[in-house]
Amino acid sequence: MSIKKLPNIKFLVADDSFISKEDLLGKFLVIYFYPKDDTPGCTKEAIDFSSFKKKFDKIDTNIIGISRDNLNKHQKFKEKHSINFELATDEDGKICEQFGVWVEKSMYGRKYMGIERSTFVFDKDLKLINSWRNVKVKDHALDVYNFLSKLV
Repeated sequence: MSIKKLPNIKFLVADDSFISKEDLLGKFLVIYFYPKDDTPGCTKEAIDFSSFKKKFDKIDTNIIGISRDNLNKHQKFKEKHSINFELATDEDGKICEQFGVWVEKSMYGRKYMGIERSTFVFDKDLKLINSWRNVKVKDHALDVYNFLSKLV
């Protein structure tokens, strides 16, 4: 993955609207990729980021979670778990490819393609300033918040 700046992407989010790169300028940006709505690890990660949302707001930070689930699944997931930030869909996998998070995985000896749980943090000019790959969910939202809070 060689992203140094946020690519020119329009994010299709759960309320069926788009967020453009221009909409995100002027604030820090956390983009995290997760495998699937409503699975245990992905639910915990989303709830953890939600619980830190007010703190992220205080340090001028937007959060976008991305998976390949469709808009309907995202909306149901947001409502069910009171997720208070944007979830973007990447049904065709193009955003995952751009970020290098669509990777070969294996489980019980079976190989398959899937999203590598990853987080990317951009500064207010949307330059990449940190990334986490193969994220472990426990305390991850806290780690991201602590990283950003040291910059403000």
